[in-house]
Amino acid sequence: MEPAVSALPIHHVLPDLLAALDAGPRALLVAPPGAGKTTAVPPALLGRPWCDGQILLLVPRRLAARAAAEFIARSLGEQPGSTVGYQTRLDSRAGKGTRLIAMTHGVYLSRLQNDPELSGVSAVLFDEVHERSLDSDLALALTLDAAEALRPDLRLLAMSATLDGERFSALLGDPPLIRSEGRSHPLSLVHLGRDAAARIEPQVAAACRRALADSDASVLAFLPGVAEIKRTADALGSLPADVVLHRLHGQVDPAAQRAALAAPAPGTRKLVLSTAIAETSVTLDHVAAVVDSGLARRPRYDRGAGLTRLVTERASRAAVTQRAGRAARQRPGTAYRLWEEAAFNALPAHDPPEILEADLSSLLLTCLGWGEADPSRLPFLDPPPAAALAEARRRLEALGALDGDRLTDHGRAIARLPLEPRLAHMLIESATRSFGQSAADAAVLLTERGLGGNDPDLELRHRRWRSDRGKRAEGGRGLASRWLKLTGAPSGRADRLAEAIALAFPDRLSRRRDASGEHWQSVGGRGFRLDPASSLASAQWLAVAEVAGAASGARILSAAAIYEADVLALFGDRIETRHDGAFDPATGSVTPTRSRRLGAIRLASGPDPHPDPAAIAAALVEGVAEHGLHLLPWNEEADALRARAAFAADPAVADLSDEALSARLEEWLTPLTQGRRRLSDIAASALVQALQNLLGWDGQQRLDKLAPSHFRSPAGSSHPIDYAAPGGPTVEVRAQALYGLASHPTVAGGRVPLTLAITSPAGRPIQTSRDLPSFWAGSWREVAKEMRGRYPRHPWPDDPAAASPTLRAKPRS
Repeated sequence: MEPAVSALPIHHVLPDLLAALDAGPRALLVAPPGAGKTTAVPPALLGRPWCDGQILLLVPRRLAARAAAEFIARSLGEQPGSTVGYQTRLDSRAGKGTRLIAMTHGVYLSRLQNDPELSGVSAVLFDEVHERSLDSDLALALTLDAAEALRPDLRLLAMSATLDGERFSALLGDPPLIRSEGRSHPLSLVHLGRDAAARIEPQVAAACRRALADSDASVLAFLPGVAEIKRTADALGSLPADVVLHRLHGQVDPAAQRAALAAPAPGTRKLVLSTAIAETSVTLDHVAAVVDSGLARRPRYDRGAGLTRLVTERASRAAVTQRAGRAARQRPGTAYRLWEEAAFNALPAHDPPEILEADLSSLLLTCLGWGEADPSRLPFLDPPPAAALAEARRRLEALGALDGDRLTDHGRAIARLPLEPRLAHMLIESATRSFGQSAADAAVLLTERGLGGNDPDLELRHRRWRSDRGKRAEGGRGLASRWLKLTGAPSGRADRLAEAIALAFPDRLSRRRDASGEHWQSVGGRGFRLDPASSLASAQWLAVAEVAGAASGARILSAAAIYEADVLALFGDRIETRHDGAFDPATGSVTPTRSRRLGAIRLASGPDPHPDPAAIAAALVEGVAEHGLHLLPWNEEADALRARAAFAADPAVADLSDEALSARLEEWLTPLTQGRRRLSDIAASALVQALQNLLGWDGQQRLDKLAPSHFRSPAGSSHPIDYAAPGGPTVEVRAQALYGLASHPTVAGGRVPLTLAITSPAGRPIQTSRDLPSFWAGSWREVAKEMRGRYPRHPWPDDPAAASPTLRAKPRS
């Protein structure tokens, strides 16, 4: 939503924009926040000669779609749903006669797939196109493809405050670029800094109190998420009598969102605690101060774990600039930043495009339904990465949605549902099992944050939501009904939530591993953690829907308890019998077992009377991988070889560190475990040979040159070099064996001097030296004088550098 339509900066360039779209089908508009592009441009297009159909205004968020439509309708003296309306997933105000519809990209994609020609549409406007969400990029690519093949007359307008003009211009075919100046209200920046070791919420609360004290205006504070908003509200305590606190995020009801955007009641002012939802496309009346935590929460897809996790990180320079601009939209303003001024340039320039790091299953499914098997051929600003597409293809194949490059009947059914593929698969499969209502409810709970609260127990949230009579809860129930109707199946039972979730995420199905309920083992092999105080902790099995954090110990965000009998009924065809073994790290041995498994979860096991040698060998390798390389029977020769390789640190010499050997464990250890039941049965010499095989002939030659195993003295004696010594490569050698040596011996191609631990004929330490010529010329005389008295039968020359080396004593007289 923008400020009042009259006298907006955008009006100065509106004639140029209208002329550009009258003359051709595409244009670019760059206009700063507050210029009026969202609310002034779309209605101005309705009366153009080429505009006899609808105008679709695409905005990044539901709040912005509803606010923009309501504002434009109000300026026309109408209610939303007449000339101007909006469509979001939970709410719609648009009729047959609606000419201008604001909608989110997800709603638009569903419409575009059902009608690629966009019948009855004259123009599509992409607002805040710089935000680069996955749906935004996909919507633009498919619209350009449709316009090229089917609708050359379709008007396309890309609008943004921080547009990458050159790249977008090339993507759209170099259309006219119109720039608008923004409002010129002064903006002051106050850098408060913050303690990175302390929680952010008390520091934001303190900054809010300062902002309220510094002026009589309303204050907008940006925080990364809903939890931080709640904790900041708690930290604020009592506020001045004239200040009304608002929370603004996607989980609050539309009425509460409108109140946060609207002007405060006379004699009051607002303090709005918001997520990034208020960064773009909306104006908050009366706000002239912004408090910016400098943080943002973004989804990051861990491809190795197959999990999307939310991470809190520093906001980009583009984002914090947009946030600060909120303070100066209507009058001079101040932005209070919780970082040092010098840190601004260290912030990332822009948020990374979601297409480069997201799960692309939905994108690939949409493109296949569009008729394009290779999404990289579509006009994306950044083509989807090949590795991510390959992973998405494997995921869709596992769902039964793909057969080669073609969608199966099941895949087409998934594509018809406006849901992420795994949730669509869940809904279809559950409907065939007569509990489609449970799946539809689960899909709503997992996509509409905050319904029924935020407890990890989805059954508890489900009961709360079903009894909630609020408008947002009613909208969620309507959404579930619409999704279920799309399957064509009867609603079925609503009390099978856990089974439905298990169908969507079978790899996350987990069994408890300890008495407290903190640690869980998933079918997919990942370990999950749960708060032991949770009501779910007493369950034996969980159908896990959402997790966050590191893949090795991700935290369960939402799940439902499920009975083992239901697990076996759903996935009995996936249970397999394995011949494996139980590894005992105390003895380094394997006891052969026969087990029934569902993925990585062992359902039952017992002694195996007919053990599989390959399975025992694999169990030994897995035992070393889990408990460490120290269980292997290394000898001094192996330890010395690894120390030499670590010292050489040369690209031509294989890395023999614990990390590197663990990463290649199956390659070099598996052959050594064949036919054995305990690690101690492996010969130490075989371990040495395995390391040498990893080095290869060329690597060993290079290693001998850089880090020779022995030092050969002038007397012909050979001495092992200790490369693990604290003082660097060290060799112990008798003084007499060094006579005649005028330069200090080195390794690493002459770069590193050997540490010489020089001893007496009896092997007792005399001197440690890294500069032998200085020792000969310096303290040697005093050492030799003392040694002549102790060892008179051995030579102690005054000039050892010129003397002959010897390992013999003088004969007795």
